[in-house]
Amino acid sequence: MSGLVFIGSLLGTMAIGVPIAFALMLSGIAMMLLMGNLDANILAQRLVNGADSYPLMAIPFFLIAGELMNAGGLSRRIVNVALALVGHIRGGLGYVVIGTGLILASVSGSAIADTATLAVMLVPLMRDAGYHMGRASGLMAATGIIAPVIPPSVGFIILGVTANISIVGLFFAGIVPGVMMGLSLMVAWWFLAKKETATVRLKTPRRDLPKTIVTAGWALMMPVIILAGLRFGIFTPTEAGVVAAAYALFVGLFVYRELTPRLLYDALLSAGRLTAVIMLLVAASMISGFMLTISNMPAQLVSLLGPFIKSPILLMGMIVLVVFIVGTALDFAPCITILVPILMPIVKAAGIDPVYFGVIFMMVNAVGLITPPVGTVLNTVSGISGVSLETATKGAMPYLVAQMLLIMLLVLFPALVTVPARWLH
Repeated sequence: MSGLVFIGSLLGTMAIGVPIAFALMLSGIAMMLLMGNLDANILAQRLVNGADSYPLMAIPFFLIAGELMNAGGLSRRIVNVALALVGHIRGGLGYVVIGTGLILASVSGSAIADTATLAVMLVPLMRDAGYHMGRASGLMAATGIIAPVIPPSVGFIILGVTANISIVGLFFAGIVPGVMMGLSLMVAWWFLAKKETATVRLKTPRRDLPKTIVTAGWALMMPVIILAGLRFGIFTPTEAGVVAAAYALFVGLFVYRELTPRLLYDALLSAGRLTAVIMLLVAASMISGFMLTISNMPAQLVSLLGPFIKSPILLMGMIVLVVFIVGTALDFAPCITILVPILMPIVKAAGIDPVYFGVIFMMVNAVGLITPPVGTVLNTVSGISGVSLETATKGAMPYLVAQMLLIMLLVLFPALVTVPARWLH
């Protein structure tokens, strides 16, 4: 009964246009009323405690780093390297999107920020070259969702805090699956690019290639510094966020000298707004998550999925299905804080590696960002590129299928995640 009240109140409030964060609060209150223990003190306490976490401090710093990369010219130089390497081949700008997205994902950890960066810089180029903008917009959206999987991932930070899983362990476990997501997009784009009649860019002269790479060297070093620092224990994930932000600020101000006071102000303001949205979602979801826990929902779900516990592969398949359905309606932050506390007892009972579970969970959540009816990343691309949401959704479907096939492959062969994770970590 409590589950029906939660789902009904959540979907009902969202249907009438209530923002997700407030819908989560109201659904928690509805469950309190059902159980007869409405208490304003509990609401306030859970709301504050939901955002009061040291590891979560990494989120604003990584978002600031991403914004400063855009404002300070680092992201543009990364795009220039990709253009110089593969921009001249058939469908080359599509490969530029994917390659640039992989590098940006290793810095900011935000799908929306990365997608916006790709769209702002590459939509004009692809439109002028004559690419089909539905396919191009879908590709940018599908590339943007790699950000929550490749470290430093905002989603992994929230998941690690919620499930008490090593954030550094999640970071390194996400590297290979994130790269595989990029490769799956390249395969899908290779087939789709055959339909393109776009103009092929002129090949960059070999003598200019080293100069382009050297010019972008400062930008390309950022993900190396972050991963090396985490790998050798030089700093924690939270401190890595500070290092990334400080590095982007230094390069933008003193190396490339493109970061003006006005651009710095706008970058900090944009990062602050996005941080506020994420943190409010996390805090609000703690209320409904707490009520779901005390309503014995985890135990009920354990009994429901009990027949699958003896088969980890089947269990993970069922979890993928559940998370995919929920992810079409919820952003990754509330999805994590609501579902993970419920699913973790089942995962542990089945003997599934929590880090492996976290990676698969995040990959499915990421796919949810390009599925209607919410599809926040699709909305971002649609707004920037000027194509309708329906066109962008159709364009993203082939890439969505490619990503889901990859997820099912990792469900069938968990060693593809666990073995590289142990080696890297």
